[in-house]
Amino acid sequence: MKKDDVKVTVEDGILSVSGERKGEKEDHKKKFHRIERSFGTFRRSFTLPEDADSTKVTAEFRDGVLKVHLPTTVRAKSKTIDVKVQ
Repeated sequence: MKKDDVKVTVEDGILSVSGERKGEKEDHKKKFHRIERSFGTFRRSFTLPEDADSTKVTAEFRDGVLKVHLPTTVRAKSKTIDVKVQ
């Protein structure tokens, strides 16, 4: 696949990866001629974790491998509060 065949989007906390695969392979031999074609679309969706910063999602496509980077936000740590029971 090529970089232009893949699309990565984030909408309402859902990361979607979609694309289309196109391929053609020809084989010329003395006694036969063969052509194989493969086509297809795909789409995968993932729910982002609560601490993911959806505005800073980046993707990198190199050597046929797609890497998606999801930075997290700094969340305030919760405090434990003692409650008096009367």
